[in-house]
Amino acid sequence: MGLRRAIKRRLFLQVYATLLLAVLLSVGVMALGGAFIDADEHRDRIAGAARVIAASLPDDPDALPSALGRTGRELGLNLSLYDADGAVLATTDAALPSPAELPPGDLSRYRHGPLVSVRLDDGRVMIGGPTHRRFDGPDGHLLLPFGLLALLALLTWPVARRVTRRLERLQGGVESLGSGDLSARVPVEGRDEVARLARAFNRAAERIEGLVGAQQRMLASASHELRSPLARLRVAVELLADGEVAPARRAELLDQTQRDVAELDELIEDLLLVGRLRARDPEARRRAEVDLLVIAAEEAARFGVEVDGPSAPLQGDERALRRLVRNLLENAEKHGGGDFEVTVAADATVRLLVEDRGPGVPTDERERIFEPFHRAAHHREGEHGGVGLGLSLVREIARDHGGEARCEERAGGGTRFVVELSPRG
Repeated sequence: MGLRRAIKRRLFLQVYATLLLAVLLSVGVMALGGAFIDADEHRDRIAGAARVIAASLPDDPDALPSALGRTGRELGLNLSLYDADGAVLATTDAALPSPAELPPGDLSRYRHGPLVSVRLDDGRVMIGGPTHRRFDGPDGHLLLPFGLLALLALLTWPVARRVTRRLERLQGGVESLGSGDLSARVPVEGRDEVARLARAFNRAAERIEGLVGAQQRMLASASHELRSPLARLRVAVELLADGEVAPARRAELLDQTQRDVAELDELIEDLLLVGRLRARDPEARRRAEVDLLVIAAEEAARFGVEVDGPSAPLQGDERALRRLVRNLLENAEKHGGGDFEVTVAADATVRLLVEDRGPGVPTDERERIFEPFHRAAHHREGEHGGVGLGLSLVREIARDHGGEARCEERAGGGTRFVVELSPRG
């Protein structure tokens, strides 16, 4: 728990520090640019003011100090006026530097802000600076940006916390799913990337839960289906081991044993194929240009049925598609009374339709018959042969080819199986 809290805290601090760094860099650039802009602005303003002030000052040396002081108070400036030789003529602040210390045109640091030296047209030098500290001086212009930085630091705290809190919940969901809790889900908040990530996680978790549940059900059903032929094989082996079995009975047992072995072989092959299809195994996704009409016609010929429809080319696995068609035809022959029709259609999708005139499938069974090892209630185990994987393979193969398989009611009675496939496989 301590490690988890440390990880969460570090994630939050990383996001928060990133936001603050971005704000700090922005404020720094603004402050640096503001310093130069403010410096130029003050220099030009004070230089212009110095010329105006000098032009308005009296020529009488005795009246000059009072006039300069009055002007300085009105403008909020400390001023010093020097003659061409550098001698002071009048000043409002003896602490102001002399022209020798501040060459004309230079901008230097002063107690309350920028200080400018201006050489007038008559050779005199005017030095001036503000009497009070201002926020727009060389020092003061930094106060506002850094005050803004402090405010933004407070405002970004809840934003960063909200984002990282949702990420922490997502992290918790991933850890729960990884530890075996397949029901783990995370709340979806907002409409941003984190919310989309949460929705994607929930979909993935739901998919994983469904796949694992289906695998568990299939494993349980497979165990049940394997039990019957294995039990028959055990009995047959025990009887065959008895030397007193009549020749006719021995031949019967051998024949039954061969059928049981074939049933086991078919069951294992079907289970492996279902597993590869669901795992998207490359071995189960070999693609080539095939024609569904040709495949359907060749398979239907074994049942003495003709296929209607146009050529239907697509990218697919010929072996898997033959298995799909064969399973549908065997299902129609076993459960549809042996009288069925096969049609192929091709437009935006490639479709295969197998219609029989049997008793039909109840509405609540039309989805369940595609589940592995499911048998309809009126079909007893072993009555028609097979183990209940035929239609499940039909759907898995259809989905592996970008399509779907469904069961519908046929007009006039019976059942229609529709398989839609993508031409691109």
